Amino acid sequence: MIRLQSQLFTDLEKGGPNAVLKSLQDALRLEHATLPLYLCTFYSLDRTKNSAITNIIWSVIMEEMLHMALVCNIINALNGTPRINDPDLVPQYPGPLPGGVASDLRVHLAPYSADQLAAFLHIEQPEHPLDFRVAAAAARPQTIGLFYREIEKQIVALGDGAFVNPPRNQIGSDVITNAVTVTNVQTASQAIDLIVEQGEGTETEPGEVVGGDIAHYYRFMQIKKGKTLQPNPDAPPDAPPDQKFIYSGAPIKLDASGVFQAPRDPKAADYPPGSPPRAAMDDFNATYSNLLNLLQQAFTGAPDLLQFGGAAIDAMTELNGKARALMKTAAPGGGVLGPSFEYLPAKTA
Repeated sequence: MIRLQSQLFTDLEKGGPNAVLKSLQDALRLEHATLPLYLCTFYSLDRTKNSAITNIIWSVIMEEMLHMALVCNIINALNGTPRINDPDLVPQYPGPLPGGVASDLRVHLAPYSADQLAAFLHIEQPEHPLDFRVAAAAARPQTIGLFYREIEKQIVALGDGAFVNPPRNQIGSDVITNAVTVTNVQTASQAIDLIVEQGEGTETEPGEVVGGDIAHYYRFMQIKKGKTLQPNPDAPPDAPPDQKFIYSGAPIKLDASGVFQAPRDPKAADYPPGSPPRAAMDDFNATYSNLLNLLQQAFTGAPDLLQFGGAAIDAMTELNGKARALMKTAAPGGGVLGPSFEYLPAKTA
């Protein structure tokens, strides 16, 4: 479970537009920081040998992208500007998660492993996880979900008058499925509900309120348990929440031969300038940097970049191809290359 520094809550509880916008930017940094983690592990898996695991990780990645869009929508609706490609705010690896996480968890760009899966579960774990079985007085933790709920509370206090009219720089459901156009307190709360419940579920159900899947924590837990989560056919109507479901569905097995042996926390600087490995790493990072620049534009007034055939979507496709190529390129000393997700700021004249 990720615990946030109490100072984040103290600052937010002071209220006001500036406190809310700062907290939303912290939330945006957290959402952004999970994506390279999940993507690196996703790319390390052979999709034909480990399709069940890759499908689970990809489904979470897609919803983390949605969460980024939702946070950007709220920031824009409150007359702020989301910062995605600010070199000081782009996530760095290895290291702690950004945004005031009070935890000894250090996250790494790494191929799939039991340790990497444990880190994902740590990130996504809700305040009160439901401990479903497998077939065969402490202080209240200040979690990411509670942080979002405190943001929601302060937005309610601001009232509808804090929202710009007409709406600005919104990404709607016509661009990203399930995106919420934020125009007032009610729609901001709707967006926050979606973020929290997709990540953590509710205190009584593992499922999402929007969408037909289960929350991220329970999706990852299926990999650990080795079976999909299903309604428990033997549970009586009055069964407690943690007995209504059971990991008893289709098996989810890891084929270790389908994990590419990429290095942990690779860096372009690991390879000599001018060498083929360095050129491939630099090329990937240039594409990643271009994608962040395009996302900055998309979330600040150019939503067409995220439409089918838009430049941001094309950059995502290009990044995918280059990451997979790295995972198939032999590295000096053994193993393969891996994506390092290093942002390269544009050079000024």
